[in-house]
Formats: sequence, C-alpha cells, structure tokens
Amino acid sequence: MLAVVSALTFVVAAEPAQAQHLNPLVDLLAAKKPVFGLYAPANPRGRGGRGGPPGAPGAPAAAPAPPPGPVKTPAELAKDAMMQSPNDYIFDGSMEGFETFDRAYETFGAFANGYAAAGTPAERWKHPLVVKMHEIAPNQEKALVNIGRQLNLGVSTVVFVGVESPEEVKAGLTAMRFKSNGGTRAEDVGGAPAFWGLSEKDYKAKADVWPLNPKGEVLNWTIVESKPGLAKIREIAAVKGIGVLFPGAGTLGGVFSRIDSTVTPPRRIRDDVAWEAAIQQVLAACKEFKVPCGFPANTPDVMEMRYKQGFSVFVIGWGENGFKTVEAGVALRK
Repeated sequence: MLAVVSALTFVVAAEPAQAQHLNPLVDLLAAKKPVFGLYAPANPRGRGGRGGPPGAPGAPAAAPAPPPGPVKTPAELAKDAMMQSPNDYIFDGSMEGFETFDRAYETFGAFANGYAAAGTPAERWKHPLVVKMHEIAPNQEKALVNIGRQLNLGVSTVVFVGVESPEEVKAGLTAMRFKSNGGTRAEDVGGAPAFWGLSEKDYKAKADVWPLNPKGEVLNWTIVESKPGLAKIREIAAVKGIGVLFPGAGTLGGVFSRIDSTVTPPRRIRDDVAWEAAIQQVLAACKEFKVPCGFPANTPDVMEMRYKQGFSVFVIGWGENGFKTVEAGVALRK
C-alpha cells in the first residue's frame, strides 16, 4: 500500500499545475510568481508613445531614436504584439491623460480590434491587455465612466495613476465591478465578451476584480507617484482589491529633483537618495500588506536588481533590449 501511495504521489507531483483562471496574470500573482510585460509596439513618433516606458529610472540613457520606419496599421502592430513571446502581458499607457483620453481611446480601440482579429481568444489570453487610466480624483465622475469604457474593449487590467488616497482606489474598484458584485459598472459590456471568447452571461460572471472575488479575472494595478500619495502609502496599500502596487518611478524622479541654474542651459538634477527612499517606501508598504510590487525596467541589470529587492511585476519597453529583459526575467521564474 505504501508503494502504491508513493507512486500516486509521484504522478500527482509530476503533473503540471492546471490554470485556475482565464487570465494568466491572476494565476501568476496568486502563486506569487514574477510577471513580465511589454509596452505595446508603436510607430516611431518623436519621444515616448506606446513603444516604451519613457524615462524608466535606473536604465542607461536612451539611444537616439532610429530613423522612422514604415508606418504600420493598428492591426499590424497588434499582430506584432501577439506574436511576441515569452512576455506575460501587453501594456498600453496612452490613455493616461484626461484631456487626451478620448483621442487615445479611439486609437487604442483600433489596436484592440486588431488584437482581436490577430488570433483566437486562447491566443489573446496568452498576452492579456493592461491599460493605464487617467487620474481619478480630479475628474472622478468621468473617470469612473471611462474605466468601464476601457473594460468594454476587452482589457483585463486597469491601472490607476497618480493615486493620492485610499478613497480614489476604492471608487475606481467600484467602477470596475458590476452591480451584482456591489459595483457601479454599466451593464453594457461592448465587445468584451467576444474578446474574451465568452457569452455575455459568462463574461459578467467572470469579469470581477481579483482578489476581492477569488474567481475574478479582472485586475487593478495602482501607481503612487507624488508626495501626498507617499504620505498615505500605507493606507493605500491596505485597500483590498489592489492586485499590484507601483511606485511611479519616472514621475517620482521629477518630484525629487531640482533645477540647477548654475549651468547653461539649466538642467534638472535628481536627488537620488530621496528618490530611492520613496521607491523603498512603496516597496515596504507592499511587503507589509502583502501586495505584489511593480517597477519599470529597461535592462536585465535593473530588472534583476529590483527583483532581488522584492519587486515582482515588471513593465518593460518594446524592442530588442526589452525582449532580452523579459527573457532574463522569465529565466528567474524557472
């Protein structure tokens, strides 16, 4: 009997763990595994854009932008994004601005449609879409509506930026949930069920916020990137429903800086000690309240250094260097 039990135990142990959710990010976070995602590819246009995290601190200075290549359609960009591997998700930060939200929403909507056309629901779930939302507090009524609009495109993670209070997070989380789950999200679901590969009924049953609902498939990520936000970081980190908490490293670099007017032209100098202290303050709150902590990383060295500190969710720029960073991260997970 002991021999039989041992054999059965070996078979069970040898079988790979089965996914519990449609959204692979939920399973990775639940298992406390590191997560690595890429900014969505974009046509070259000056600086920034969807192609990478502008000014991700700790990375070498960016190389001069290459000459503009051929302009790709949203469908072609979406196909490029879907074909890339082994990243865990595709990130879009274009809807962060309130004044530019509607225009960015239209552009991202074309990208999401291209993503839907580029593969099956199962293929789309290999790289779920994560998007930034504009700040909630200054325009809360509009923000809560826009969160629902983003979810209606089929995205499964909404990122709150510039958060300065736990009340902002709670209001945003409520907007991500249907009335049946205690939320205020409109019953109109747009094209999200088809994007997920579900009926509308099944979509509404699954499109709830994890970990508030252990069976939920929708995630919230929250970014703190100001001194008022840092002052309330423990209260923010304590909010139930935050899937990942980030220090807004790039923005905080500007917050903790000064203008040196003794040189021509004047230049901004970052206070590296204060900047790093702010990052570590967010990380400490993550650890205290057992919330995964995220960070932008442009190189394997930065990613590995932050991973050793305790960061476990990484946003990485699109391109060859970003691909290498993802590969280095995934190797750490094995």
